[in-house]
Parts: sequence; structure tokens; C-alpha cells
Amino acid sequence: MSKAECFEDLRIWQEARPLVKLIYQDFRGCKDYGFCDQIQRAGVSVMNNIAEGFERNSDADFARFLNIAKGSAGEVRSMYYSAEDLNYVTAGMAQERRQAAKIISQGIGALEGYLRKYP
Repeated sequence: MSKAECFEDLRIWQEARPLVKLIYQDFRGCKDYGFCDQIQRAGVSVMNNIAEGFERNSDADFARFLNIAKGSAGEVRSMYYSAEDLNYVTAGMAQERRQAAKIISQGIGALEGYLRKYP
């Protein structure tokens, strides 16, 4: 595994970025402002906590921020169930977004585990 020089080199950050764009596109024009704000914040939180943790001075801090990012990815997945139930998005779209968030979450978990195992 090659060492990342900056957070932009991390595959998990690269995968989180387009998910944020999709979240914003999916809920453009949504009148449920509280819902839209919450899911958008959760998506951005995934990306930003990966970045912020990377920029910290310790693997322990990075692992902690990855844990937060992983939680936010779970929140995105959960909110897409609500979005589907409320007919804000189609079932297929919701499933695709949940799968993307799950893949990101798994990658975050793997990196977090590595950092905690080899501090």
C-alpha cells in the first residue's frame, strides 16, 4: 500500500466526493428543508472528517475522525430509507446511494482498523 501524501489521494475521500454531489442533486428543489439539510450535512461530514482527520498530527486523531466519518456514512444510508419511504427518491436510486455509502463506510472501517492496529 502506497502512502498517501494528501487527503485527496485517499480512495475513500475520492469516493465520498461524488456521493456528496449526488446527494445535492437528488434533493435539489426539495421543499423539506430540514430533511435536505440533514442529509446534505451528513454527506459533507463523511468527506470533511476524512480530510480533517488526515490533516491531524497523529494516527489516533485520524482514526477518531474516520470513526465520525463512518457514522455519517451510516446516517446517509439511513436517511435514504426515509427518502425512499417519503417518495423523495425512487427505490432504485435510494438503493444505489445506500450501496455507495456502504462501500465508503467499509473502506473507512478498513483504514480505521489499520490505524488502530498499527499506531
